[in-house]
Amino acid sequence: MKIKYLVPALLVIIFTGCKQKSENVTADHDHLTGAVDDNHSHDEEVKLQYTAYSDKFEAFVEVDPLVLGQKAGILAHFTSLPDFTAMKEGTVTSRLVIFGKETSQTVSKPQKKGIYKFELVPEDIGHGELIFDIHTNDGDYHITIPEVRIYSNEHDAMHAAEAKQIDNANGVFFTKEQSWKIDFETTKVKREPMGQVISTTAQIQSAPNDEMIVTAATNGVVFLSEYDILEGKEVKKGQLLFGISGSSLAENNSQVRYLEAKNNLELSEANYLRKKELAQDKIVSESDLLEARTQYENARVVFSNIQGTFSSDGQSVTSPKDGYIKQLLVKNGQYVEIGQPIVSITQNKSLFLHADVRQKFHSILDNIVSATIRTPFDNEIYTFDQLNGKIISYGRSTNNHNFLIPINLEIDYIEGFMPGSFVELKLIASTNQNTLTIPVGALLENQGNYFVFVQHTPELFEMREVKIGVTDGLRTEVLKGLTDDDRVVSKGAVHIKLARSTGSLDAHSGHVH
Repeated sequence: MKIKYLVPALLVIIFTGCKQKSENVTADHDHLTGAVDDNHSHDEEVKLQYTAYSDKFEAFVEVDPLVLGQKAGILAHFTSLPDFTAMKEGTVTSRLVIFGKETSQTVSKPQKKGIYKFELVPEDIGHGELIFDIHTNDGDYHITIPEVRIYSNEHDAMHAAEAKQIDNANGVFFTKEQSWKIDFETTKVKREPMGQVISTTAQIQSAPNDEMIVTAATNGVVFLSEYDILEGKEVKKGQLLFGISGSSLAENNSQVRYLEAKNNLELSEANYLRKKELAQDKIVSESDLLEARTQYENARVVFSNIQGTFSSDGQSVTSPKDGYIKQLLVKNGQYVEIGQPIVSITQNKSLFLHADVRQKFHSILDNIVSATIRTPFDNEIYTFDQLNGKIISYGRSTNNHNFLIPINLEIDYIEGFMPGSFVELKLIASTNQNTLTIPVGALLENQGNYFVFVQHTPELFEMREVKIGVTDGLRTEVLKGLTDDDRVVSKGAVHIKLARSTGSLDAHSGHVH
């Protein structure tokens, strides 16, 4: 036995905010007409259904067939976007306008979260408008449903409503009350460019200009300045990190060099000042004075150079920039020699991604314009736009040690992206062709076949098989099975699948009538 479902009529909705600025809105609609036998009996439960979307709301309205002078029930479901939750509070006025004649009703609060019930009596026949004035703490909004038809008698009204019914044996009912309780979302199929996608793995590396290695300027034994000089510690420019002492060394002792330079400076300074006074009385020649001055200047330069790095206790190793300790290359008490790396400091302002791709993709590497990055530890997906990413370089040749082609990308640093770790990378090439795409979350897989749930109304869905193409990790190309006008379930599809497996539900389960 097939179940009859209702199809929403054409809607155009106008939303305005607190400042009465209009928003661009899109309306979903379905039409299905067919011959109706004038002698058949009418279904008293037949309803007209309307659906429309804006940036702020989804409006799903069920209306009794409108007949002149007869009271018609209106059940309106308002869903807040983009989280697809029930509109919890607000005053709503429903107005039916036909040729300037208006009848209205105001409801101060929902009967249930998101659900408002009205009763209006049409005062004329013809085409009118059904308008909802919504007042919330966030502002005032106006939803207009045009092309609402009012008939002179119940018979014609019922015929018109029944003509819009859809007979879909593959349909699944899932009420708004059910979808409001779960992580649920629908989205319109989008036509956009999606070029060839290369899937690979990339290693996160520090950007070359963001990292600096500090080396020992003398031989000696390392001692830490503080107990918490550890990898990952934040440091400031000029902060003392280590000391290198050579007091126990018989040769090339930094303390001895420091004291020698200091003594030479003091001696040469005293000699120069003495000869300067004697030169005034012509006791020493100008050449002797010049020689003494040169010796003093040389000694001062040597001592200044040593004093910037050394003291009587040895070399003081400081951080060259603000950043973090990436790696400690020595241990407390370890002997080091001149030029030996001690510690690496990184700022983590930007990161490099290094990946290798197969040679068959060499011809399209120059057309790579974007990428998506997925972190395996939390399955989060980031786009190039989010991370200000850019392609730095790619290899033009291979070598005997690596037959793959390297490619390097630069991105902004983000918490959790640790240099040395790996991420999944999808490189996206440019294309001039547009294709139908849907969010990855809309797809359901069963034994290698893919399915989506297509929305006919916000409470009626059809399970449909699709053929897919490439995916960038966020959206997937659909080659067959969908059209530009379709709207699919992008979050919560598995719940509708479970509802389908348990059998058809009452179309008005949970509604307040």
